[in-house]
Amino acid sequence: MLEVMRWFRAISSIPRESGNEKEISNFLVNWAKERNLEVHQDSSFNVIIKKEATEKYKNAPTVIIQGHTDMVCVKTKDSNHNFNTDPIEIIEDNDIVRANNTTLGADNGIAIAYGLALLDSNNIEHPKIELLCTSSEETDMSGALSLKSKNLSGKIILNIDGEEENVFIVSSAGGITPIIRFNIKKENINDNGSNLKISISGLKGGHSGMEINKQRANAIKILARILYSIREYISIISIEGGSKDNAIATYSECIIHTNNKEDVENIINKLYKNIKNEYSFEDSDIKINIEEVHNIKETFSKDLSNDIIDFLMAIPYGVEYMYNNDELKGLVKSSLNIGVIREFNNKIEVIVSIRSAEESLLEEINNKIKIIAKRTNAEVEDTAPYPSWKFEKNSKIIEIIKETYKDFSGREPIITSVHAGLECGILKQLIPDADIVSFGPDIFNVHTTEEYFNKASVERTWEYLKKLLSHIK
Repeated sequence: MLEVMRWFRAISSIPRESGNEKEISNFLVNWAKERNLEVHQDSSFNVIIKKEATEKYKNAPTVIIQGHTDMVCVKTKDSNHNFNTDPIEIIEDNDIVRANNTTLGADNGIAIAYGLALLDSNNIEHPKIELLCTSSEETDMSGALSLKSKNLSGKIILNIDGEEENVFIVSSAGGITPIIRFNIKKENINDNGSNLKISISGLKGGHSGMEINKQRANAIKILARILYSIREYISIISIEGGSKDNAIATYSECIIHTNNKEDVENIINKLYKNIKNEYSFEDSDIKINIEEVHNIKETFSKDLSNDIIDFLMAIPYGVEYMYNNDELKGLVKSSLNIGVIREFNNKIEVIVSIRSAEESLLEEINNKIKIIAKRTNAEVEDTAPYPSWKFEKNSKIIEIIKETYKDFSGREPIITSVHAGLECGILKQLIPDADIVSFGPDIFNVHTTEEYFNKASVERTWEYLKKLLSHIK
């Protein structure tokens, strides 16, 4: 366990936001070369490190241990952290490990730390190992999509990207990220009205796959409701919200111009009470603030303001379809998240994440968005598609997982599907006869500034991983 934490700290000292993985990739290459291990690095900064089997496992099948090097980078509003240059400031409070006002990056730094601890050891029995460290998983999975099968010989893949200790994932959703764009048209302000900044904050947020079933509020959708309620009195000056397409938006803000300040404030305050009541359990700390701003000379055109408001109000958010079969009943089958709204390249962009275990439902939801966009004079670009990973009833690794876990812990493992994009679907396309399972230690509040893990769970999963490898013969 000391070795796992050693390498997690080392990884955390290197900036590794999605798209900024060159340094962590080079670190892994140099690390492997220092130990005379075979290593491959490609132009996407994926890294594969290979270590031969120990003596008793020379005839065992090769095992691919896989994780991603990048992390979702979110910080609190008062944090001065620079994710391009600063190391993650890790805080260890007895058994709890968290970061100082930023995401921790245990998703998926823990997988890389496990892999390095395993390859660095000289006293762990194991089959031949191929440690596969992929890039850009948290954005478009372009790292996994660019892999070449010629550099991998393993047919058993242990994806260590799970977040619940006794849960083993055997299928995952596919997805796509539509980007909706409105052309900006502005008008001069020619009256003595008021400019008000409306801000929404205090939301829990979370992973748009793992937490979408918890019915948490989305700050962009809350803002849409507010703007719709006052649309006849206002024009938009600026609008922004959210940070990542795959994170439930925790904040949003809009500056508006109005000649009916008192009416607008009364309507918002009344709606605020209703929203607080609606989310009294799921998001009890929602805050809606109004403040006056000055020295603004232009607004969006009234037509553009209405188009943006109508789109944000009409677009669905949350769970669309649930499973109802015996094996997966109660799990989410399809959903969508409005992750980001921003001004970019003289356009207003809305970035949406759609997930589904069924490609046909993915297409249906995406078509809904395109219809709403067309009616509100916006364009849609589909980006970052990734495949689903289908459950296989005859998986041999699942049987080894079950037997080993029961022997290790005395409990039956939970075998399940996850409503999140995993690289396993891409790896299955790359290696069609691969046998894949995904698991990991308890990691809480991923993709938020409240992310943390406890060392005890990380240690148990480390011990289980070593025992699992000893059972693969």
